[in-house]
Amino acid sequence: MLTTGKAILDVANEHSFAVPAFNISDWAMFKGIVEISEETNAPLIVAIHPDEVAHIGRDMVAGIIERAHRSSVPIAIHWDHGATYQQALQAIQFGFTSVMIDASMKPFDENLAITKKVTESAHILGVSVEGELGTIGGNDTYAEGGSDTIIYTDPDDAVTYVEQTGVDSLAIAIGTFHGMYPADMLPELKLDLLKEIKGRVGIPLVLHGGSGNPDDEIREAARIGINKINISTDIKVAYHNKMREVLGNDPKTREPNAIQPACVAAMNEVAAQKIELFGAAGKASLY
Repeated sequence: MLTTGKAILDVANEHSFAVPAFNISDWAMFKGIVEISEETNAPLIVAIHPDEVAHIGRDMVAGIIERAHRSSVPIAIHWDHGATYQQALQAIQFGFTSVMIDASMKPFDENLAITKKVTESAHILGVSVEGELGTIGGNDTYAEGGSDTIIYTDPDDAVTYVEQTGVDSLAIAIGTFHGMYPADMLPELKLDLLKEIKGRVGIPLVLHGGSGNPDDEIREAARIGINKINISTDIKVAYHNKMREVLGNDPKTREPNAIQPACVAAMNEVAAQKIELFGAAGKASLY
């Protein structure tokens, strides 16, 4: 069934687990992610970045929404890392049930102001809003970007931000990177910081850029306050590594229906592991 991000994450918050938000950028990936979510009976957030929306086109978004309506598990369609108020309005027009406004690279007051504006408009139409406070690291130039260094979320700022914007969920910076974690850095989540923020704001918290962080840290984060974890790099690496293997050097290998099934299977193996790790397996029965 199609639902909102808030409806999905409020349940995750109440029951202390995290919902995977899988970034997809073609129909085969989307179809596979829905099927593995149904197979594991897990709630799902389909995350699509503005660059990915531009790639797949509005018509495919309509197809994604239609498939979500028919799903046996709750699904939210989430506009990931929207940068402007205008992008948020576009997402709402396209039928997204959840939008992220990411003004985390702006000064605090500007971040707060634009997030409040987006939230006020989205809530009138029943659309959920995710904001971001603090900056996630980034070591590539792909869609989500990131900063050269991690600026950890300040708990006092988080309280003010949540109270004044009215966001439904908050992405925080506690030690993750978009893309693969830099080889010269030790992945480490500040779980004490997570506990403090969670204790003070109460709303669902979001973790971006978890590729490369140890499973035990991610598992613990999902139990003590993180309720949505974005997964993009891990599933796309699995999908495209298998595609390179299937394609090989044989020019006769050309039909998508002969190429993509193995790629989807490789992706879903990773996705299933994430669903289990986050504690989301079987949780669709709570909705």
